[in-house]
Amino acid sequence: MTLSAVEKLRRFYEPFGGDNTVLILINADPDSIASAMAVKRLLWRKVSSVTISNINIIKRPDNISMIRLLGVDLVPIKDIIKGAFNRFVFVDSQPSHNEIFTGYPPHVIIDHHPDTGVSAPFVDIRPKYGATATIMTEYLRAAKIKPSSKLATGLFYAIKTDTDNFVRQTLIEDVRAFQFLYRHSNLHLINKIEQSELTFDFLKYFKMALDNKRVRKGHMFAYLGSVANPDICVIIADFFMKISSVNWSIVSGLYNKKLVLVFRNDGLRKDAGKVAKLSFGKIGSAGGHKSMARAEIPLADLKEVVDYKDDKKLLRWIINKIEKKAGKK
Repeated sequence: MTLSAVEKLRRFYEPFGGDNTVLILINADPDSIASAMAVKRLLWRKVSSVTISNINIIKRPDNISMIRLLGVDLVPIKDIIKGAFNRFVFVDSQPSHNEIFTGYPPHVIIDHHPDTGVSAPFVDIRPKYGATATIMTEYLRAAKIKPSSKLATGLFYAIKTDTDNFVRQTLIEDVRAFQFLYRHSNLHLINKIEQSELTFDFLKYFKMALDNKRVRKGHMFAYLGSVANPDICVIIADFFMKISSVNWSIVSGLYNKKLVLVFRNDGLRKDAGKVAKLSFGKIGSAGGHKSMARAEIPLADLKEVVDYKDDKKLLRWIINKIEKKAGKK
């Protein structure tokens, strides 16, 4: 049975009471940040307090600009005292997505990534949606809440980013939310955020990727070695997709004792999430959407199958694993 937006909103509110102290846990990126802002607005005056906590270190210049320009108050997970909270909300993620999440029992989960079979008093997972921000916009509209300019701008930017300007998987619901938010957004702030994507520190990784790239039948692979921030893999993978002859880009690097692999494709051939899972799901965490995916493999497990200290051997192993499985999905 399909529930109305109003009924979903009613069920969303059920786990909360006036004395609740709420912690929203996010792996901070534009979609999760904006979605957490929306949850905080929905719970305004309905609970005792709401805190948004990021489990990741935020280094991408555009994300830092978004947080600063929209006035988002984030508390790093290392500064959180778990016992100070009695309600836990996950947006744009699910508990199995990161080991840090598993220490917090979820009361609400709202996400647009593939369902991992999670359970909580309230779960709303819609994998066909282009962004969790679209789902949150529907909740705001059901609650008859007019978003502030900064909230609307955050949600607008999140949909814009997660759908790659509607090139990636989207639904008509994403378009409707985008149109609604446009009327309330500050486009000047959007431009300022988007113009903050790169720093000089990132440029050396572009050179490394271009020097070490491997191109095979429209697939572009690059291994960056140790990276200061895994987001650089995302930025370069997206950059490679702008090349007309490239229909897949897979960029990888070592970060926090893990091999991080970022997948992008044109959405016309194969399924990036399934290829990632088939290729690396048995030795690490892997998954995603049709046109974008990610895998993370602990180095302790990786060293059993390949000499990861040899860059050429590791890149060859990555290519072989993906090409062996890519033909199946």
